[in-house]
Amino acid sequence: MNALLEVNDLGKIYYKQRGLTRKKIVALQHISFSLHTGKTLAIVGETGSGKSTLAKLLVGIEKPDSGIIRLSGQPIEFSNFKKYNHVIRFIFQDAGRSLNPLQKVGQMLEDVLRFSTILDAEQRRTKIRKTLKQLGLLDEHAEFYPHMFSGGQLQRVALARALILDPKLLILDEALTALDPSLRAQIVNLLLELQQNEGLAYLLITNNLQLVRHISDDMLVLHQGQIADSGVTAEVFARPVHDYTKKLINSAF
Repeated sequence: MNALLEVNDLGKIYYKQRGLTRKKIVALQHISFSLHTGKTLAIVGETGSGKSTLAKLLVGIEKPDSGIIRLSGQPIEFSNFKKYNHVIRFIFQDAGRSLNPLQKVGQMLEDVLRFSTILDAEQRRTKIRKTLKQLGLLDEHAEFYPHMFSGGQLQRVALARALILDPKLLILDEALTALDPSLRAQIVNLLLELQQNEGLAYLLITNNLQLVRHISDDMLVLHQGQIADSGVTAEVFARPVHDYTKKLINSAF
C-alpha cells in the first residue's frame, strides 16, 4: 500500500549575503520518511534543526533544492501547488494571529469553500454548520469575530478552517504549544477522535516530547538539518541511537 506522503532525499540550501561574500547554509539534507493514512508522525528538534523549513516545503511555501515529495504515490508539482490545497492543510502555532480579526468565522469558512470547491450557497452553509458541530462549536459561532472566542475555541476555529475541505493530511506546526495543559488535552482528544473517524494523517511539529510519546505512531528527530533518529515512537524513546536524541529525552523526562 502506497504511503499518503513520501519524502525522498529532500534538501534545502539558503545563501546569506555577508558583505561581498555569500554564506551557504544547509537547512536540510538527505531527509526521507513516509506517512500513512490514519497515522501520526512527529518531527522534533531544537530551534534551527530544520523543522520549520521542512513544513514550508511540504505546504509549498518554498521549493526544495533536491529530492522529491510524493502524495498518494504521485510527485508533487511545485509550480501548481494550489491543486493540493484541499489534501494538505496547515495549522499555525498562534491560532488567533492566523485569523482575520475583522471577519466573522462563518465568512472565513465561506471564503475557503467558495474559492476551493464547486459547492453552491446552500451546500456551503450546510458544510459550515456540520464542520462547526464536528469541532464542538455552535451554529451561532459562525456570527462571532475571533476576539469573541477563548483560546481553546480559537484553536477549534483554526481546525475548522483546515478541516472544512476534508483534507487527508494536517500539518500542525507547534499548533498546541501555546495552550494550557487542560485545553491542550481537550484539543488532543478531539484530534484523536477525528483521526479515528475520518482517517486523517497528522504531521506534528513540536518540541513537547510528552505529547509526542502520547499521540504519535512514529517520530523523526532532526539535528542540524539531518535525521538523527527515526522510527516507531516507542522504540526511539526506548533505544535512541544519536547522543542528541538521548539529550532531548533526558531533558524532557
